[in-house]
Amino acid sequence: MFRLGLVLAIVLAALDQLSKWLILTEVMTPPRVIELTGFFNLVLVGNRGISFGLFSNNWIWGQPLMAGLAFTISVVLLFWLKKADNRLLASGLGLVIGGAIGNGIDRLAHGAVIDFLDFHVMGYHWPAFNVADAGIVVGVGLILLEGLFAGPGKTR
Repeated sequence: MFRLGLVLAIVLAALDQLSKWLILTEVMTPPRVIELTGFFNLVLVGNRGISFGLFSNNWIWGQPLMAGLAFTISVVLLFWLKKADNRLLASGLGLVIGGAIGNGIDRLAHGAVIDFLDFHVMGYHWPAFNVADAGIVVGVGLILLEGLFAGPGKTR
C-alpha cells in the first residue's frame, strides 16, 4: 500500500507542477481571464494565504513557514501511509501528500500558491484553485470514507 500512495503523491505533485508551469509560461502570458464555458474560466491568482486566501499577508517569513508546514505534514502523513492496510486509505494519503508538496513547492518558488481554475454560477465564484488543491480535497474525502467504512473493531 505504501508504494501505491507514494506513486499517487509523486504523480499528483508532478501533474500539479506541470499544469502550473504551462499556465505561467504558455497560457497566462499576459495574465487575463480566459472564459472556457459559461461556468468555468482560467485565471491567474497568487494565493499568499491558506485555504480561500485566509491569513494572507506579506510577512517575509510567511511563505517559507507555510511551505515548511506543508512539508512537515507530508512527512507525518508518510508515516501514516506506511501503516495503511487498504487502497482507499493509501490513495487518500497519497493524494493529500502530493497536493501538499505541490503547493509547498509553489510557496518557495513563487512566493504564493498558483491557482488558476475558476468555477462560477450566477455571478458567484468559488475561490480559484489548482490541481494540488483538487487532489487534497479528493484525498481527504477518501480518508473520511475509509474511516466511515472501516470494519467494526478496526482501530487506528
